Amino acid sequence: MVIGLKWWDKKVSEKRNRPSWETYFMDITFLVAKRSTCLRRTVGALIVKDKRILSTGYNGAPTGIKHCIETGCLREKLNVPSGERHELCRGIHAEQNAIIQAAYHGASIKDATLFCTNMPCSICAKMIINAGMKKVYYHSGYADSMSEEMFTEAGVDLIKFDTG
Repeated sequence: MVIGLKWWDKKVSEKRNRPSWETYFMDITFLVAKRSTCLRRTVGALIVKDKRILSTGYNGAPTGIKHCIETGCLREKLNVPSGERHELCRGIHAEQNAIIQAAYHGASIKDATLFCTNMPCSICAKMIINAGMKKVYYHSGYADSMSEEMFTEAGVDLIKFDTG
């Protein structure tokens, strides 16, 4: 006979080690990234407002379009460096997908916070700024210095966050 403990059956220590909200949301972005269909990089994004998740996104092809895992990667075949020639990619960035999903479902992301496994590129930075988001947490960098400059100029807080 298998006996499983339910979460409510476990004795909870008064001094349990709960993750911060930032760690909690960043951890979720790494789970979202597992849905990525990009052959070069797996990225996840989460848009949060008032400690509530409004939308998620991962990098991959638009709905109804074959993914790179099926067709191969043109940018890889052409040896295009990371952060360059985005127009050659059939995929949409995780941040773009999260913004699109929020719009599609009618969720306002003005004054929201973006959590992302990687620092947004300059194209995504422009969208984040114009969407009215005020803070971006990211885990790893990205080869696009223009995005950091734009975030600074627009007054968007850019925070490198290490979950380790």
